[in-house]
Formats: sequence, C-alpha cells, structure tokens
Amino acid sequence: MAWPSDMAAHHWAQFAAGATRLVPDPRVAPCPLVARARATAEAAGDAGNVWHPVTVATGHLRHGGPAAAVRHGPSKVPQITVFFWIVKVLTTGQGEAAADFLFFRFGPVFIGALGAIGLAVALVLQFRARRYVAWIYWLAVDMVSVFGTLAADGLHIKLGVPYDVSTPFFAAVLAVVFLVWYATEKTLSIHSIYTWRREAFYWATVMATFALGTALGDLTAITFHLGFLASGVLFAVVIAIPAVAHWRLGMNSILAFWFAYIVTRPLGASFADWLGVSHSLGGLGLGRGMVSLVATFVIIGFVGYLAVTRKDVEYVASRPPARGRPTRGRPARGRHAA
Repeated sequence: MAWPSDMAAHHWAQFAAGATRLVPDPRVAPCPLVARARATAEAAGDAGNVWHPVTVATGHLRHGGPAAAVRHGPSKVPQITVFFWIVKVLTTGQGEAAADFLFFRFGPVFIGALGAIGLAVALVLQFRARRYVAWIYWLAVDMVSVFGTLAADGLHIKLGVPYDVSTPFFAAVLAVVFLVWYATEKTLSIHSIYTWRREAFYWATVMATFALGTALGDLTAITFHLGFLASGVLFAVVIAIPAVAHWRLGMNSILAFWFAYIVTRPLGASFADWLGVSHSLGGLGLGRGMVSLVATFVIIGFVGYLAVTRKDVEYVASRPPARGRPTRGRPARGRHAA
C-alpha cells in the first residue's frame, strides 16, 4: 500500500498514468510509523494498492475493484418502502383476528402454548438466516402479532387486568427496551441491524410494540367506548402525525419510524376487529376466522412479490474482487447477502 506521507513526485506520476501498484522510491526513507503500516499491509496482502484521500472520499480503492470490504454483515431487515407499511398493517390485522379466533375457540392455555412455540420457531429461523429473507422475516412478524395479541388479551380476559393498566405497563416495557438498546448500541436505527445483539433488541422492541398496540387499540375501542371503526379512523389520523412531522418539520427519522411502527398495531387490529366482530359489538360480522384467512392470502401475495422482485432488499457494498473493473455496490451474495 502506498502511503501519502512518503509518496514522491514519480509516485503521483505513476498514479496519474493509471498504475495500480507503485514502485517505491529507494531515495526516500519512510518514517517508522509509515514503515510499520506498510509492513502490516504487506502481511495482509495489500502492499501494492494505491491509497489517497480521493479514493477514500469516493469510497473506492484503485486496486481493480470497489472500496474496502464492508466489515459488518448484511442487513437482517427490509428497506422501509410502501410495501413494508402495507404488509405491516396487514399482519397486525391478521394476527389480531387469528389470535382472537383461536383464543375463543380452543382456550387460552392451548393456544398460548401453540403461539409461543410458533413464535420461537419463527425467531429461530430469522436469527439463523444470514440475510433478510422476505418470507422468514414476515413469518416472524406475523407470529409476534399473534403472540402479542394473546399476551394482551390474556392479561385482560384471564387475569382481569384492565386495559388502562396494561397499556401503560406495556408502554413502560417498551421504554425500557429502547433505553437498554440505546445505552448498549448508541443507536435505535433499523438500518444498523446486522449483529446478533442488535437483532435481539430489534425483535424485543417489535414484541413490545405489538403488545402495547393491542392494549392501546382495545383501550380506545372498549374502555373509552369509541368502538372499533372509530378507533381505526383515530389511529389512521394518528399515524399521519410522524409522516407529516418528518416531512414538514424535520422530525428525527428514527423517532418518526418507531412512532408510526407502534401505531400500525392498533390501526390494523381495530379495522380487523370491526370487520370480524358481530353487529352487537359494532362490527360487520364477517367473522374473525374469515378476516384472518383473507388477510393471510393477501399477505402471502405481497410477500411472494417482494421475494421475487427483491424491492425491499437493503443494498450493501460487495467485497472487492482481486482483479477486474471497479464495480458499484450491489446486493451481496452468499453468506454476505443482503
């Protein structure tokens, strides 16, 4: 590797001519620090590559390939596109309808155990995946949705905990997860989910948001007597707040994301309940089972589309090849896939 501090004029001439390996000037003795750095580069097999401030600023090294290899792994979560929000709201509604249908048909103990097993299997698949895989990720989200509904409903129906108590409780749990995550990782950005620990914080946050959103939706619909339709309309207005605040007022993007993410749960669940519950409860009476089934097929359609088109895949810089033309970042392949 050629270092700026001991580059002579003929080095720059070689560089201007397009050389990728420089012939050192024997008349110039490098300083000890530079000599040590060169020795380290030689040991790493990078001794002859050109380094200079322009290549660092542009993200490329002139050694026949792109910039230095990205050291972290690929993202384990999707890009935030309109498809993300559509599928997210659909999974909240599907999880709410499916959990309620199974809860009242088979009882809380059996369905609670089955939901916990399903969640564990989905999370194992997600953590074992080396990159974001659409069907695995959204399976995990859907199982979190089901289990979050069971947890919130179990506290209220079986233990008698009112929604005006469980809602602040889950809000406190979410706040603790956020605080510990930030204290440990110094970021809450979902674009940094490429280590096991950050992914663990991410999924703990997702589970807390689902439980909170379930309790919050039932709080407005049942405890505050707004009904499911009015609650759905209310949260449709609320979810626009972070979008407008970020767009027009410069609201922090991470805060805006998590604000909207939390609200998707009561938004989707309220409309799912309105569609599924009986007329006596203020719904359309389509049945929770039917709502869950239709939502499942719609989700499968969207996830299949995303899996084929890869529209929500995070793009990362690929590792530099040994030879060949410089290339721009692309979806990583193999174990470095995005």
